[in-house]
Amino acid sequence: MTKVAVVEIEGGLASGAAITYDVLATANRIGTAKRPRFEVTTLRYGPRRRDGQLRGADLVIVPGLGSASADALERKLATPACLRARDMLATAFADGAMLAASCASSFLLAETGLLDGRRATTTWWLAPLFRQRYPKVELLTERMVIADWPIATAGAAMAQMDLMLAVIARFGSPGLAKGCANYLLLDERHSQVPFMAINYLASQDAKVASAEKWVRSNIARDFTIKDVADAVALTARTFARRLESTCGVSPIQFVQRIRIETARALLETTRLSVEQIAREVGYAEPSTLRRLIRRDTRHSPRHFRSAG
Repeated sequence: MTKVAVVEIEGGLASGAAITYDVLATANRIGTAKRPRFEVTTLRYGPRRRDGQLRGADLVIVPGLGSASADALERKLATPACLRARDMLATAFADGAMLAASCASSFLLAETGLLDGRRATTTWWLAPLFRQRYPKVELLTERMVIADWPIATAGAAMAQMDLMLAVIARFGSPGLAKGCANYLLLDERHSQVPFMAINYLASQDAKVASAEKWVRSNIARDFTIKDVADAVALTARTFARRLESTCGVSPIQFVQRIRIETARALLETTRLSVEQIAREVGYAEPSTLRRLIRRDTRHSPRHFRSAG
């Protein structure tokens, strides 16, 4: 039996905690083992104290912290509750426990230093802050879950579902994880890319925001990355560096994301053909647009047309 401790920090996402308990309970209910696979306890951290004791946990799970902005998250990480939880996570790991966290809680793991030199992910819109605070972590924002055991991290709030399926696969079996997904009607998702709003990320740097505006205004043209950099008075190298810091993408990925976002909007809101839309967003060959949409979303253009 796997002993799991779920850490609830005051003000955290109730949905994340609920998903955690529901998936673990489902695994216990539908599993074929004679006794439950998971024994679950809860540790609650508030302003003044901690409820519950950590005794021999095999896995400690921290659902999302629930911070609504980067400033709010930085303030929360400095609270007594988070500082105590941080120290507990470091001690638990040293004692042999594995760790899992989603959304802003990946910051809590990073605060321990345990993610240094490791691959990790977090909620896409907090990626610039994460890179600034933890430069030693290899952040892969596009990934929904990175199960780099003995530590696993997941993306934005509802990625807790994906994280829990990774937990069930690791501590139960892949078949049990598939059974839980079927029972709870959960889709397997590998990437945050379809959900990332490039305009939100770009808005955090004035030059990158200007570049985004220029690309959207010239989207049907055949232009180079140097053209974009020149438009905002940056060298190509400086532009690439600022894009990586702000959006976590290369210049080519930046332009592709804007073109794909625009194409999806046109698929959902117009009756233009894929061929026409490809030209509208700067691709001479419709096959290029189809390939990029499928790569980033795992759906064909027809899927977004029917969803519109």
